[in-house]
Amino acid sequence: MIQSAAVEFSVSEFVAVFNQTLEYAYGGVVIYGELANFRVSKDKWVYFDLKDEGANINFFGTVYNLPGPLENGMMLKVRGLPRLHPRWGFSVTVTSISPAGTGTIKRLSDLLKIQLENEGLFAIERKRALNYPPKRIGLITSVQSAAYADFTRIINNRWSGLEIQTINVSVQGDQAVDEIIDAIKTFSTVSEPPEVVVIIRGGGSPEDLAAFNNEILVRAVAASRVPTLVAIGHEVDISLAELAADKRASTPSNAAELLVPDKNTELLRLANIPIQLRANLMHRIKAQRASLNQTKELIISIITHKLTRERLRVSEQSRLIAALSPKDILKRGYAIVYENGHVSDGRELKTGSIVSIELFRAAFEASVIKQLKGTGNGQE
Repeated sequence: MIQSAAVEFSVSEFVAVFNQTLEYAYGGVVIYGELANFRVSKDKWVYFDLKDEGANINFFGTVYNLPGPLENGMMLKVRGLPRLHPRWGFSVTVTSISPAGTGTIKRLSDLLKIQLENEGLFAIERKRALNYPPKRIGLITSVQSAAYADFTRIINNRWSGLEIQTINVSVQGDQAVDEIIDAIKTFSTVSEPPEVVVIIRGGGSPEDLAAFNNEILVRAVAASRVPTLVAIGHEVDISLAELAADKRASTPSNAAELLVPDKNTELLRLANIPIQLRANLMHRIKAQRASLNQTKELIISIITHKLTRERLRVSEQSRLIAALSPKDILKRGYAIVYENGHVSDGRELKTGSIVSIELFRAAFEASVIKQLKGTGNGQE
């Protein structure tokens, strides 16, 4: 048996040629298996194995590759570059990680949800209000999807004059996370950003919707400079991206309904405004008339009360004046004596003084003939 000649390499040469061969043959690979020996070093580097019944492969990456919190035993699908390291041997350098299998997807989503809730990423107080209706909309979706067709049809039927700028992205698979994040950043950095960023995708399996539970994508939604509206899957599907958004819609069709009113309903409402205004005006006029009548009655009552009180006071004053009137006194048989035009109290009267005397029905002059004892100035 003739043996072929073996190619000789130095160690470094073999590593270089081997890696070139791998790069040529496998520019990138996707490997799925069970997670084992997962660990994070210095809060940056990630080391783990994927295994099945017959083999075990080492992986190396960074925390930025993680889709969320991982646990040993999860089933993962990892995209990476196979490499032979000069010192550490063979491993796969990770470029992306995604969960594989319904159980792992749910477990990963549950762990990430707890983590992000504790950080306050889903808190109500951090959510922003959306302009209603917006004039400029940034739409992130697959333009080949039924979700895109439903959204655009419903929103254009409901409202007019909208400027919708769409970025076409993958909504599932390995590229979906990066493409959606890039689209969010694009809308956040343009000179005239839209008033709302809408991210939509139709229904599918948990694997199909897994991108919207990816930690990096969820954080990108929360960090968007522009307020966000996210609608993923059917009404029963709730992704973490929806929880991080400023507003969630149950379906892509519902997203369109939440963004704008129905123009037919608005036209009917506008037509009813004059009728409502007229009815409101008549109601206010009637209420004002009733108020004026009440005020009028109150004023009349107050004036009547005051007049009655004043009449009573005047009557009492009249009786008092009448009681104090000299005429009334003269009527009872008294007289008024005047000396030199002034009422005299008798002190200055002397025998021979001339006085005027006023009675009730007569007046005359008299001369003092004699002063009686105990009157006048006390002289005899």
